[in-house]
Amino acid sequence: MRDSFVGPFTIIKLIGKNSVEVMLTEEFSRKHPVSPVSLVKPYLQTEEGKFPSRKKNLTPPEIVEVEDSPRPVIRFKNQTADKDKRLAEDAIPDGNLHLRRLRASRSTEQSYL
Repeated sequence: MRDSFVGPFTIIKLIGKNSVEVMLTEEFSRKHPVSPVSLVKPYLQTEEGKFPSRKKNLTPPEIVEVEDSPRPVIRFKNQTADKDKRLAEDAIPDGNLHLRRLRASRSTEQSYL
C-alpha cells in the first residue's frame, strides 16, 4: 500500500491560486512537480525524524469483526482485509466475549430463516 501523503518537499513557487510547484526528490523524479493546493499539507517534524530507530508506542488495535472457526479470523478497526489475522481464541483480547456475541447473532439470524 502507498502512503496517502509523501514528502516533505520544498515549494518552489505558487502557480496561480490553486497550484504549487514542488522540488521533487530523485525517487519521485518521474512525477509531475505541479500539484493542486488542496493536496499540500504543512510538514510537522516529529520525534520519529529525530529518532528513526525508536519503536512506536502503538495502542493495540480494536477488534471489529470475528469469524467463528477453530482459529478465528480477526478484522481490526480502520484496517483492510489484508491486515486480518488468524489467532487462537485465548490470544484474542476478550476473545470469549467477541465469539459469544458472534455465535448469538448467528443463532438469531438462523431463527428468522
